[in-house]
Amino acid sequence: MTIRLLIVDDDPLVRAGLTLMLGGADDIDIVGEGTDGRDVPELVARLAPDVVLMDIRMPYVDGLTATEDLRARPDAPEVVVLTTFHADEQVLRALRAGAAGFVLKDTPPAEIVAAVRRVASGDPVLSPAVTRQLMSHVAGAPEQSRSTTAAGRIAELAQREREVAVAVGRGHSNAEIAAALYMSVPTVKTHVSRILAKLDLNNRVQIALLVHDAGLLDDGDT
Repeated sequence: MTIRLLIVDDDPLVRAGLTLMLGGADDIDIVGEGTDGRDVPELVARLAPDVVLMDIRMPYVDGLTATEDLRARPDAPEVVVLTTFHADEQVLRALRAGAAGFVLKDTPPAEIVAAVRRVASGDPVLSPAVTRQLMSHVAGAPEQSRSTTAAGRIAELAQREREVAVAVGRGHSNAEIAAALYMSVPTVKTHVSRILAKLDLNNRVQIALLVHDAGLLDDGDT
């Protein structure tokens, strides 16, 4: 499958570099470039990308707002945010808005290519370690209102689904969850799909953030 990629960044040098490194991949087709978040709706409607590589800091409409607007639409492409920081408040907000992950602008080319491929296949571009770092250093202790809301949403899950959700929050892979909970990997995948549908979430990252907000992770998990 050829991955249709849209690059959105206000820095022409960054766009040129990304085009150079990603354009050489046989399975990635760069269908267009945008210079600001305000370009995104028209470009996505016209070019139908599978993945949008989106800078956060842009002059008119920032990448966070553009991500929120885009992911609220039906059949939206996946979004990977670009940043210069490992643990940035805006990165966390972008993940809550539905971005599939983030890559640093100084990430080696091969890793950026791999990230685009992973997101296109439905996997988040966040290692468990990075997920925990974001939740620990950026999220801090959840605000009471957010914690209460998150706990109420988690309560909608069946017991087995809750166990899977907590395991996702700990950064475990499907294989690790299957081994820990004595179920098959396909069954884990089914539970994850049901959790996403029940809670109206976009991806595993959002499950992890919700579990964190609900206070279901031990101190050792973050």
